[in-house]
Amino acid sequence: MFPRTIFSPEHEAFRAEVRRFVENEVMPHHYQWEEDRNIPRDIWLAAGELGILCANVPEEYGGPGADWLYNAVVIEEFGRAGASGPGSAFMVHSEIVAPYILHGTNEAMRQAWLPKMVTGEKVGALGMTEPHAGSDLKNIRTSAIRDGGDYVINGQKIFISNGINCDFVVLACKTDPDAADKGVSLVLVEADREGFDKGRKLEKIGLHAADTAELFFSDVRVPVTNRVSDENGGFKVMMTNLVQERLGQGCGAVTVCEAAIEWTVKYTKEREAFGQTIFDFQNTQFTLADLDARIAGARAFTDACMQQMNSGALDGVTMAQLKLVTMELQAEVLDKCLQFFGGYGYMAEYPIARAYVDARLNRIAGGSIEVMKHIIGKDLAKRF
Repeated sequence: MFPRTIFSPEHEAFRAEVRRFVENEVMPHHYQWEEDRNIPRDIWLAAGELGILCANVPEEYGGPGADWLYNAVVIEEFGRAGASGPGSAFMVHSEIVAPYILHGTNEAMRQAWLPKMVTGEKVGALGMTEPHAGSDLKNIRTSAIRDGGDYVINGQKIFISNGINCDFVVLACKTDPDAADKGVSLVLVEADREGFDKGRKLEKIGLHAADTAELFFSDVRVPVTNRVSDENGGFKVMMTNLVQERLGQGCGAVTVCEAAIEWTVKYTKEREAFGQTIFDFQNTQFTLADLDARIAGARAFTDACMQQMNSGALDGVTMAQLKLVTMELQAEVLDKCLQFFGGYGYMAEYPIARAYVDARLNRIAGGSIEVMKHIIGKDLAKRF
């Protein structure tokens, strides 16, 4: 296998710690968490104590002050173990919510929230999607209307990861209802605010351990100082932060693909049919060889993007390309690998089965595959 060169010995030492954490603290309880449709708060605290949460938050805000590749290590190790549910919950908290607080708020809010996000004492969520809007964030209807020194918030969000567990949500609101994308602001709303109600825990086909909820806001009063962007400047901030979110998705997808090949080769070498192992059939070897070669290409692309992310040079179009390539490949890899497990591939106790259903969200969340094609298409029109 072509050696990876982007990680230092320090990254690999951290990887060993994360791997032990996943093996000892996560996997023995993972099935129960899926049954409960929830991750207990004590595991958040344990992850925080080890430095797994918000690894690149600066030291002045209680974080390790590490580079982004430490976050990538966490994503990879949860994906490698088949613990996509907890991995997804932690990624939303660390990879999606924390950057909004770090880069978009005032100093008082950074000091108030980031240290507790690092320790796992406070869990964050991001409230973008609405029942009628989906990936079209310009058309959200949740409103935040100024009233003196407060915003008064009304509206509804759906499909919110960490929605049940969250202590706060970074909420996309319309502060100018007539201005489309130029009227969107981001506001931090604490979960104990009067009028903020967490709705039902949504039942999904996968990622069962990661809670997902509806959120409702009825005349919720929040200080204007809770804003997480310039007023009416939230859309630009969201588009910028989606670059990191999509890289995290790509990083996780390629790792799951690599794990799926490993699971499948080991299984087919042990399972016999018609007097030989399943791996001995040419169809098995050719199918897995084709997938393995394409995963290697996706890995090289992903690692190059990770290096760019670490140097601050990553752009949105490249991320749309990465998400398109890796999400589609992940779907194909898991489908074809599951087939080699036969009936056992349909059983939830097998990691290939869980990975199969968990991965389906990736072609929707963080911007659908169709949106990625639209972004790339618009760039092509300008480039040539």
